[in-house]
Amino acid sequence: MLKLIPASDRHHAAPVHWLNSYFLFSFADYYDPDNINFGPLRVFNDDTVQGNSGFPQHPHSEMEIVTLVLEGELVHEDTMGNRATIKKGEVQRMTAGTGLAHAEMNTTDKAAHIYQLWFLPNQKGISPSYEQKDVDFLDTKNELIPLVSGQKVLEDVVYMNSNSTVYWCNLSADKTVTFKTFPIRNTFLYVAEGYVYVNGVDIGPNDQLRSTDENVLEIRAKKDAKFILIDLPSSEKNY
Repeated sequence: MLKLIPASDRHHAAPVHWLNSYFLFSFADYYDPDNINFGPLRVFNDDTVQGNSGFPQHPHSEMEIVTLVLEGELVHEDTMGNRATIKKGEVQRMTAGTGLAHAEMNTTDKAAHIYQLWFLPNQKGISPSYEQKDVDFLDTKNELIPLVSGQKVLEDVVYMNSNSTVYWCNLSADKTVTFKTFPIRNTFLYVAEGYVYVNGVDIGPNDQLRSTDENVLEIRAKKDAKFILIDLPSSEKNY
């Protein structure tokens, strides 16, 4: 089954002058009991952070937090002693585990565009940890590039404590990529730019597709497109 959720159904939030957010799941002041999570994917926020501003130190626990930087950069600092700049094309994973606090600040004059994803971990009580990698995902063409995964068989990706994998694809017009999956898995797709055609469904900028009980997704670009695809377990016992 394919469920298309148009861009207009995203929750728009601008709680402070420097932040412009779109929530794809219940978060902060947005609550929809029918839109809490999709498998272990608990949060997907499409954020633009203006220059010389950002998120002051705040706590997290029992969550795998993944940040993809699409434009600009953010400075990360946490109570584990990590301090790093996450630049365009880089991926960060933070295991909150038993608890930590961190800050994310845009110290430049240019706006930063990020996707932040939260995953329910496959076990509780994990020690907090941090990983960052330059995956260079914004330039590779016409293939699904794994960025973050709980599958240790994948190389050159950021590891997370979730039985899930996050992919990115820059797909040229009229090109097709095929994603093979299983009925016991769910697939989430969010279009950043352009238009794609997925198993008979047209998807445009900032639309999302939630797929269940499908074996194959044929994704064809109607024009140059960029999208994120997330492979997820459908059963909580497999998170």
